[in-house]
Amino acid sequence: MMNLSTKILIALGLGIIAGLELGADGVDLAKTWIAPFGTIFMNMIKMIIVPLVFSSLVIGVCSLGDVKKIGRIGAKTMAYYLGTTAFAIVLGLILAIIIQPGAGVNMPADGVKAAAKAAPPIMKVIIDIFPTNAMEAMLKANMLQIIVFSLFIGIGISMVGERAEYLKRTIDGLAEVSYKIVGMIMNFAPIGVFGLITPVVAANGPSVLLPLLKVVIAVYLGCLLHAVIVYGAMLQFIGKISPMKFFKGIAPAQLLAFTSCSSGGSLPVNMACVQKLGVSKEISSFVLPLGATINMDGTAVYQGVCALFIAQIYGVDLTSGQLLTVILTGTLASIGTAGVPGAGFIMLTMILTAIGLPLEGSALIAGIDRILDMPRTCVNITGDATVCYLVDKSEKENIKEPLF
Repeated sequence: MMNLSTKILIALGLGIIAGLELGADGVDLAKTWIAPFGTIFMNMIKMIIVPLVFSSLVIGVCSLGDVKKIGRIGAKTMAYYLGTTAFAIVLGLILAIIIQPGAGVNMPADGVKAAAKAAPPIMKVIIDIFPTNAMEAMLKANMLQIIVFSLFIGIGISMVGERAEYLKRTIDGLAEVSYKIVGMIMNFAPIGVFGLITPVVAANGPSVLLPLLKVVIAVYLGCLLHAVIVYGAMLQFIGKISPMKFFKGIAPAQLLAFTSCSSGGSLPVNMACVQKLGVSKEISSFVLPLGATINMDGTAVYQGVCALFIAQIYGVDLTSGQLLTVILTGTLASIGTAGVPGAGFIMLTMILTAIGLPLEGSALIAGIDRILDMPRTCVNITGDATVCYLVDKSEKENIKEPLF
């Protein structure tokens, strides 16, 4: 049985062939009869984003358990994870600015120019993160406000404890239902991608294909730089271990992640690898599962590259406020899309929604998503192992009693 990634890749290929065959003369035909399938697919994705993000983020925060018990280790781990994720998005944005993968492609889009309005002051961006009305934030799909509201609900449930168990179970049920619906929608992804890509290629011709190669180069380069420079420096200067020795030690987990594209699937191997490098069992059993869920540095590089690529193909110059929104949304969304099938793609749609870019642009990325998923999953688990090693090293002297 063919897996979904292969089907989407085939649909992308067929859509490109169909678009080239139809050419400029067939644009109206493509827009009238083929494009609606793409529109329906994107509408279904938009339909599930808000309940999915809200429920999975609340449950993600609750699953951290008693905030006091986790205490110092939890704070350290989260600081490392969120810090490296934010850095990875910035790296992705810088590479996209240098490589300009979307330059020279002009995708007409109604109302997109409105996205490029004057940059609001930084303090206004920060103030606007906090919703005055949670329902309004959900109705308007204001991602940052939904994320902040969800964090408060999750922390509140954790602090109330047993009396909020019913609410927690209800939201957990909503999360499970949302995952199931995402799975159902993703089954239609090949048809959706075909419907989205065919009119684009018909209208723009072969010129739309070269930028995709630039996106692949930018993401692979970004992932490599992040692993070598960021993790390498952290291991060398904070962990006091040779990065080469460390990377060699976790190589089996990296290879599994690269080929399987699953952080969760690589978790047992990653755990065995870091324990061989001397990490204690209690630290690795807390830090690594948390990392497999919320630490997505490779995915963050991809978000930065792809968000700017989509802005470039639509001819939108992102303001400094919008770039800050990309960094904030991407960093916080890495918690919100924990364990979701196609998490990277869902995160990308969240970021595009947050900065007012058309979600249709993500269809171009969807076709090559599997190719981009390999390096980003590899970097995701490398980040988990790096942070695990650093937290263990800093805790070696501190732990007087068992954590659990």
